[in-house]
Amino acid sequence: MIKPAEKTVLHPRNRHRGRYDFTALKLSHPPLVPYVQINQYGDESVNFADAEAVKVLNQALLHHFYQIEHWMIPDGFLCPPIPGRADYIHHLADLLAEDHQSVVPKNSNVLDIGCGANCIYPLIGHREYGWRFTGSEVNEQAMRAANAIIAANPGLARGIRLRRQKDNGAIFHGVIHKNESYSATMCNPPFHASASDARQGSQRKLRNLGLDTRAPLNFGGQQDELWCEGGERAFIGKMIAESAEFSRQCVWFTSLVSRKEHLPELRRLLEEAEVAQVRIVEMAQGQKQSRFIAWSFLDKTARSRMLANLNR
Repeated sequence: MIKPAEKTVLHPRNRHRGRYDFTALKLSHPPLVPYVQINQYGDESVNFADAEAVKVLNQALLHHFYQIEHWMIPDGFLCPPIPGRADYIHHLADLLAEDHQSVVPKNSNVLDIGCGANCIYPLIGHREYGWRFTGSEVNEQAMRAANAIIAANPGLARGIRLRRQKDNGAIFHGVIHKNESYSATMCNPPFHASASDARQGSQRKLRNLGLDTRAPLNFGGQQDELWCEGGERAFIGKMIAESAEFSRQCVWFTSLVSRKEHLPELRRLLEEAEVAQVRIVEMAQGQKQSRFIAWSFLDKTARSRMLANLNR
């Protein structure tokens, strides 16, 4: 029997590279104690097929590493894996540093498209780098939950603001205001192309966990979090088209891309949009491979100048 490897493929600054220290996590967040058990390898762990256990583990991680004392999401909403979400933040920081004299800019303005009820990217990004975040969200219940997290944790309101996206067919329109500038945008787009596709994907995950396929999925997810017409390729394609209209207001536009086979089409769309720079940033967590695509309409000199102005 082979123990799972440590998550050494995560970004070097990621706080979650090693195995979870459940002794420390239980001390930081005592409600985690009832959920910790000895697994088949003789180590402390939680039942990752248990939605409540996963949620409480996230609370403990956020409390222990990021000083987020109050984090609660409504039942059925996406409960994200924190190590992978933190990786996106750290790799984005490296991308910005390339245009900022190899130093991660501390006064970045970042736009999170679809922050969700969990508000995870703004929470981690603000705590790790002091970045200011604007989070957009189409779901009114998710918006209320995310605002409740911000209000419940002293100091977050100074670094995180949320904007309701009232047009379900828009991404940047109605969110980026006139005369605003952003260091970067980030997004975890809806993965599936239809409700049926999302259900089948959920059932596959449940089968892989050895669970009844009728059971609720441990990480949850609402319709707008899991699927959209055309899936992630269509969503990112729309993002590319809209980004051209805000080409001088943002240094880098970025989005996660779950399916590598979508990259050639996305590259084609970016070429048609006449962007100045495209980057594919590879990430990995255990056996799972991930990446984000980044594009800018500005050349390196213009990017460096804009970041310098934003960080005065």
